[in-house]
Amino acid sequence: MQSQRELCSFPIAPSHKSKLTSAGFLITEDLKHLKPSELSKETGIGLEECLEILKLVCSESVDGSKRNEAPKPAVSALERLKEEQSLPPIITFSEGLDNMLGGGVPLCKITEFCGAPGVGKTQMCMQIAVDVQIPSQFGGLQGEAVYIDTEGSFIVERLVDIAKATVDHCNEMARLEGFKEGEITVESVLSGVHFYRCHDYVELLATVHLLPEFIKKHPKIKVVLVDSVAFHFRHDFDDLSLRTRLLTTMAQSFIKLATEFKIAIVLTNQMTTKFSPGEDSRLVPALGESWGHASTIRVILYWEGQKRWAWLYKSPSKKESRVPYQITMGGVRDIVTSPADNSNDQSDDEPSSKRQKVS
Repeated sequence: MQSQRELCSFPIAPSHKSKLTSAGFLITEDLKHLKPSELSKETGIGLEECLEILKLVCSESVDGSKRNEAPKPAVSALERLKEEQSLPPIITFSEGLDNMLGGGVPLCKITEFCGAPGVGKTQMCMQIAVDVQIPSQFGGLQGEAVYIDTEGSFIVERLVDIAKATVDHCNEMARLEGFKEGEITVESVLSGVHFYRCHDYVELLATVHLLPEFIKKHPKIKVVLVDSVAFHFRHDFDDLSLRTRLLTTMAQSFIKLATEFKIAIVLTNQMTTKFSPGEDSRLVPALGESWGHASTIRVILYWEGQKRWAWLYKSPSKKESRVPYQITMGGVRDIVTSPADNSNDQSDDEPSSKRQKVS
């Protein structure tokens, strides 16, 4: 972005140009490092329009032509396959869940965990934020995580519990394999989780908008977690068309982040009750059917009796299946079941009603 170019030279709506001028924004330098929410507050222009203005101003060069107009060269399917196979997934410490997902949470894709309160969505996010930092000598990514909390459910003491268990596991593996211990510590794990607290949807959209620059400055980031994506969009939205547009814009940003930086995007979503004429009510993921297309993989977490289950509801490469899991002091783990239990569980066609319970 050329710092001295006048904003009136950009293809911006006249009404918006007038508001920008009235607020004292005359050249591109005035918009430098400005968040969409801040620009909206200063000018009275809608948040979505401010996002578009900032994108437009940042993407055009000195002569007014857009950068990167030429499309990227095509790649063969074989090259894509090799690229995907070269990117190791993020394990969850539940072997059953990892096998169901094809080895773990994949990079370059959006994985969504849906479930009722207390089923373990936040615990799953914390586990992934820790596991992405497992050293490469143990088959990990040795990366870092961005954790975006919209609900206020992030408890750092709980993250410490999971980190301690993971560090102890890695040190035990190091002793057995003859590696050097201390490659990962609780302090290094906590330092590798970059935390954001978003109090409303404006802050969430602004944070997502600024993530590309943040990831460029922190190239070790391998996963972005949002817990939860639905919280700020389920209430206080009279204009549903605006909500749909904002969600679509955010989904596109996540897709671009995942593919451009080769990272995993992990979202959690709440459940809502759906009523259909002539049918019993049932729980479905929130934000509507259109949002369901945003994620590459969708896993529904639910209670059945006293046991937690993970149901692979949507995947481009794996068949629909479900596995039990548990939340322990050390994080997400497998449940060892007998063959008789498995045969009984697999006979159920549909998950039973999900009860709420604090995990």
